[in-house]
Amino acid sequence: MKRTREINLEGGDDRVATVGEFTRRIKALLETGIRPCWVRGEVSNLRQQASGHVYFSLKDSEAQLSAVMFRGDASRQSLRLRDGQQVLVYGEISVYEVRGQYQLIVRAVVEDGVGRLQQAFEALKQRLTVEGLFDPANKQALPTMPATVAFITSPTGAAVQDFLRILIRREWRGRVVVIPVKVQGEGAAEEIAAMLQLAEAQGSYDLIVIGRGGGSLEDLWAFNEEPLVRAVAACRVPIISAVGHEIDFTLTDFAADVRAETPSAAAELISSHFVAALDRMELAGEGLNRHMDDRLETARARVDHAASRLRLLSPGGQIEQGFLRLDDYANRLTAVLRAGLQDRRHQLAAGRAELLRLSPELRVQSESQRLLALWKRLQSVSPTSVLQRGFIIMKDSTGLPITRAAGVLSGADLDVEFYDGHRRVKAE
Repeated sequence: MKRTREINLEGGDDRVATVGEFTRRIKALLETGIRPCWVRGEVSNLRQQASGHVYFSLKDSEAQLSAVMFRGDASRQSLRLRDGQQVLVYGEISVYEVRGQYQLIVRAVVEDGVGRLQQAFEALKQRLTVEGLFDPANKQALPTMPATVAFITSPTGAAVQDFLRILIRREWRGRVVVIPVKVQGEGAAEEIAAMLQLAEAQGSYDLIVIGRGGGSLEDLWAFNEEPLVRAVAACRVPIISAVGHEIDFTLTDFAADVRAETPSAAAELISSHFVAALDRMELAGEGLNRHMDDRLETARARVDHAASRLRLLSPGGQIEQGFLRLDDYANRLTAVLRAGLQDRRHQLAAGRAELLRLSPELRVQSESQRLLALWKRLQSVSPTSVLQRGFIIMKDSTGLPITRAAGVLSGADLDVEFYDGHRRVKAE
């Protein structure tokens, strides 16, 4: 009969973990216990995904390691990977929990030959750092307004043209002396160091710039050689290192007093205080001009006021003031007399009108008009006017008008008066 083994499921290290918990513990141990490092190997199983991520394996005669380089890191690499290629990669270990698989997250990749240069770079950097050659306490402050700048570089490269173009565009007023040297190849580091020591010995430069344009690690290697790095660190004249592009770093960058990302950036750094001072000077000039204009305007106003008072207080001015007062009094007197005369004219006109209203002549004319009107009314009712309208006046023999028919006897003689004459008639 089989014996059954008893397992304690409670407490201590015997606690049961889920697969996910166990994998996360492994992930934490690996990612915190193994620091990012360089790994050499041969590329195999290379797969370029549509997402831009690159998956491959690194192998040698003893083992194989899964690796992935994500799209962002892959886009920054100048080296195109291929199967069978010997490379040196830099990255950190990670665990893909879904599959329980560890892999190397690659951040940079170089060919194996370049990798040896990178290792030499890191080794020399570490040794010089321990010596204190790159100690920030040893750095010198750059002059804010350098008058004379030495640029140690190739006279035919694009770096010097970019450097000078920036200074000209920013209207920098200093002087640049280009000291020609080789910037790559055998003997370049020794030549740059010699020219640096010569420029320092001349004592006529406020600032020294050493640099060149971008290139591969081999192209920039002269600026990583120990004699040049030590010469840069020992120089008593402030130095700006402007080697390569923004992503390029050389040991002279660490040894120099200031690193500029590019030669153009070095030119902007040199001229920045000058441009700021020029702006301040222009603002101060504008303010001074405004202040002078204000003061001149105030002084001009005061002079004009004083001249006016001087003219008023001078004998000629007093006479002119007397003339003005005399003219004013004359104008006022004329106005008063004219107003008085106008009033008298108005009064005379009113008296004349009243006199005409009370004149007998007007009354006689008025009465004559009234008498004429009465006469016309009388004429309209006179016998003649009645006869003219077709009426007659009948009179008896004595000449009295007959007003009633009853008063007329038959056979009586009557006198009939027409408008134009008389007729004798006999009554029947």
